[in-house]
Amino acid sequence: MYLFLDGYKSFLLICAPLGRFKDNAYVTGLKEDLGFHGNELVHCQTIFTVGSVIGQLPFAYFFAKVPMNWLIPSVELGWGVFTLLQYRVKSYAELMAYRFFVGLFEAPYFPGVHFVLGSWYRGDEYGRRGGFFYIGLTLGTLTASLIQAGTSARLDGVHGLAGWRWMYIINAVITIPLAIAGLLIWPGTPDKPNRLVLTPGDIALAKARLWRNGHATPQRFSWTTVRRTFTNWRFYLFTWWGIVFWNSTNAPSAGTWLLWLKSLDRYSATRLNSLGALSPGLGIFYVLFICFSSDLYLGRAWAITLAQTLNAVSVIILTVWDVPENAKWFAYALTFTCVANSSVLYGWINDVLKHDAAERAFIFTLANAIAQSTTAWTLILTFKTVEAPRFQKGFPFVLSMALLTIITAWVVKYLHQRQEAQYAAAGRLAQDQREAQEIIEEHQNVTIDPATAGQKELRVKTQDRELGP
Repeated sequence: MYLFLDGYKSFLLICAPLGRFKDNAYVTGLKEDLGFHGNELVHCQTIFTVGSVIGQLPFAYFFAKVPMNWLIPSVELGWGVFTLLQYRVKSYAELMAYRFFVGLFEAPYFPGVHFVLGSWYRGDEYGRRGGFFYIGLTLGTLTASLIQAGTSARLDGVHGLAGWRWMYIINAVITIPLAIAGLLIWPGTPDKPNRLVLTPGDIALAKARLWRNGHATPQRFSWTTVRRTFTNWRFYLFTWWGIVFWNSTNAPSAGTWLLWLKSLDRYSATRLNSLGALSPGLGIFYVLFICFSSDLYLGRAWAITLAQTLNAVSVIILTVWDVPENAKWFAYALTFTCVANSSVLYGWINDVLKHDAAERAFIFTLANAIAQSTTAWTLILTFKTVEAPRFQKGFPFVLSMALLTIITAWVVKYLHQRQEAQYAAAGRLAQDQREAQEIIEEHQNVTIDPATAGQKELRVKTQDRELGP
């Protein structure tokens, strides 16, 4: 069961960076073939984000309603189709249209996988499993560089297609069969499982594990869910946390690494893409280290603090900029520490929201969509392509977001501990009330004072004498 879940989600996330516009195609001929000369790169990233945000909004409702083993693979099929269509792009406007639809169909994947992970795993297991999931992103970015290097060297000009166009064809060939396979092998969630791969015993075991850890049974989405969402601290704090976290990852999103390498004007297209694999390759180690450390010994707050501190070191060096070239290589090598804590952060949010499945789906999706939407305009303001590679506004902005991510983590830690203490107190009160009821049922004509029903000092009275508890 868990093998299907971990394997499938990781393979699909590997495909995600391949289909995105990122920087590999841009630095390997797309810019010249389509006549780009300004901020087209960041505009294509922005329109992708717009599509992704719009696409996420309906799923705040659908996640709790539709079987996930049908929902996620179906939209990934559309993702694969529009990824394929990018190979034939002939203009900036056409590419922008494709990028919008790729974002639209990819929209539910990231929050959807985290919703499914939170439906199967306990809070103390989530970081490691989420880490394996997130390896797919760094491995996908790494393989995008290597595949682009290979297509530039071996397929450039084959059947009249440039090497960067073959990149999209190869990715679609990988993605579409995986999307179809997902309909058969992804396990869904315990309340809406894929019974092709799960037995009744598997489902019962999963539900029992979660129940012992305080996970609520699934509830129907209703207007009560909406009202409860907008009247508690969780929605507002997690939206803010998502905003600062998403914007702390803007440096790699803007393609700063490959744009700097291209500015050196010393590498061929093949060599450029091979070097582009360095930073995401190191990112695999960062993700595993941070996620395992979170579960096993550091704890979530300290794991996020460590990851974002390393991110801050990276962007401080790049903000100063007038440093030896070796220092810049070191700074760019640290770039992917900014995403290393993603699964820790979203796993933590899942754990805080475990007491209400409908609220978890609604807050998780809506907060993530709002947070991601901010990158649509912050990238344009702070990481304009024409300002590459120095990005005098971008790197200081990322530094401030990294520091705010750390501060918010400790606020979340305090409020989460307070919340769990309240739930524990409520549980003890309920247990005391059950014990009181048992005493009542043992004695006929017995009354109990409601004011002391939740305390151990119960005084059970009959009509003419007092009984000890």
